[in-house]
Amino acid sequence: MFFLLGGQEKKARKAEKQARVSDATSRVREVFLAGRFPVVTTHQVEGRRIAKVLGLVCCRGFDSEEAFFGMAGRAMNKGAQAIVGYSENVAFHPDGSKYFSCFGTAVMFEYDPADPEALPIMLQQKFRAQEQLSALNEVI
Repeated sequence: MFFLLGGQEKKARKAEKQARVSDATSRVREVFLAGRFPVVTTHQVEGRRIAKVLGLVCCRGFDSEEAFFGMAGRAMNKGAQAIVGYSENVAFHPDGSKYFSCFGTAVMFEYDPADPEALPIMLQQKFRAQEQLSALNEVI
């Protein structure tokens, strides 16, 4: 009887977690598709010097986009500005399903004061929010 009554809380938590994951994935997708977060198979990004290697990031899933954007999201959470050495692997199961693995090295670039996009994306968002707040304070 307890099992039947307690199942709703578990389902609600699971639905809430999926909503958070989909929101995070959509943010990562927007940043990647806007060209602000390069993912390359080479070990460098043309025109940018790597200042710091943050480490290996990887993600797995039954959907290729879920695995790719999950990997990119993990790199962004570490403060990365790009992923170099990107690779992916697909495992085929006898039942016909596929399992995707995406991995690469999260890196930060050298700071270039002439390039406003040279800061990590999380810091860019923080500075934009501060600029908007100071603009609002000037109006008031």
